[in-house]
Amino acid sequence: MSIIPLFIAVPLGAAFLMPILNKASGKISDWWANGVNLFLLILSLSIVNQGVMVYEAGGWKAVEGIPIGIFMVVDGLSILMLVGLNLIAFAAGLYSINYMDRYTDKARFYTLSLLLVAGMNGVVLAGDLFNLFVFMEITAISSYALVCFGLEDEGLEAAFKYQVMGGVASAFILLGIALLYSLTGTLNMADMSRIVNQGGAAPLIFFVSALFIAGFGLKAGLMPFHAWLPDAHPSAPAPISALLSGVIIKTIGVYALIRVIFNVLGEPRLVLDILLILGTISMLGGSLLALRQEDIKRVLAYSSISQVGYIALAIGLGTPMGYLGALLHLINHACAKSLLFLNSGAVVYAAGTRELSRLGGLRERMPVTSATSLVATFSIVGIPPFGGFWSKLLIIMAAILAGHLVLASLAVLASILTLAYYLRLQKETFFGQLKDEFKAIREVPALMCFSMIILAFLCTGMGLLLLPRAKEVFLGPAAEVLGNSLKYASTVL
Repeated sequence: MSIIPLFIAVPLGAAFLMPILNKASGKISDWWANGVNLFLLILSLSIVNQGVMVYEAGGWKAVEGIPIGIFMVVDGLSILMLVGLNLIAFAAGLYSINYMDRYTDKARFYTLSLLLVAGMNGVVLAGDLFNLFVFMEITAISSYALVCFGLEDEGLEAAFKYQVMGGVASAFILLGIALLYSLTGTLNMADMSRIVNQGGAAPLIFFVSALFIAGFGLKAGLMPFHAWLPDAHPSAPAPISALLSGVIIKTIGVYALIRVIFNVLGEPRLVLDILLILGTISMLGGSLLALRQEDIKRVLAYSSISQVGYIALAIGLGTPMGYLGALLHLINHACAKSLLFLNSGAVVYAAGTRELSRLGGLRERMPVTSATSLVATFSIVGIPPFGGFWSKLLIIMAAILAGHLVLASLAVLASILTLAYYLRLQKETFFGQLKDEFKAIREVPALMCFSMIILAFLCTGMGLLLLPRAKEVFLGPAAEVLGNSLKYASTVL
């Protein structure tokens, strides 16, 4: 258990040391940041299948079952998130070595990205709502700065909108935390869950739930709280777009929401019904809006809204199969969408534009980018045997078994729409006639290709997580945290 604080302490310490090390050598920042990301990935893999672990910071143990200190909690859901986010962070970091050469001051970029990773790890490990909020804000503030890192007009405007709406979301969440604290007298999530589920805070639970849905839903980009996302994702540098869509909206949005709703508030049925409705709206609305976009990264941004909708829909079903499908789709989307944003960055790096109308035929000059983009597209759309097929199949089957035949049909329709706009993106970017202005371009550097190949490999084999042994290690324990939400308090305390 003593390694649990390292997930936060190591990237925080590395971030503060980065400016000092950069003064000694400009190139050391690349290897320092990526070495830390690799260490965190290895650390997250080392705790797989270790069961529930509770770290009591400062040695402040619970007294008569009542926690009086800061808890960090590792369970099946935490482990799944830690492995996923640190894997994406490692791939994005490798990609950044060459990509960020076109920007100024890479050391500051790495400092902010390490703070970002520390914040996300903190959100996943937090055992109390106060520290969950603190780490969520560390993540958010770092991402605001990274969205406008290029200091272009588009990025500055997007970051301002993102910051304003993020501040509104944080206000909703903080008010919800304050109300729960006033009702329960504790901030520890396990202790709060025990009190809430004894009926000690029943009258205001649904109001608090509404605050959390609005706050975390805005962080996740669920419709109708999505307005910041289509601007922020395209404006950020490609590695940050990959993190934003791949893991940030999942960590401070989806993960935080389901952790609070399930393990603190006890899975109220009305809340699940609301998630069912918002998920369906996002799933269809994101797909319809993506059809009209001419910018590659805006297509991907609206696609993220749609795919988060699938996750919310599956969670809202409130069934074990729905939870399993939601978690598998969360991991599938993290890998595939991160890869697609890295692909878009490679296109911009080589061709200098994101406009679909100006591209075409790049497959001849950029075979690795084209092939990996096609793999990610197959996964997002749900083509067998790629990972997205299995998660969408589980979600649709869960909807049918839960008696929601209309929702299952709408999920299929959204997948058809996804196929339509991704086929257009592939055709107008990589296929067709290569234009004269692009005949001299070449494939991006090796480390950028290597990052894309890693994620493409994962997209191809993600369905293996449903095999009995892999399911028992990864998805099963995570789904059990949702399926047995009331056990969280007794397990931690």
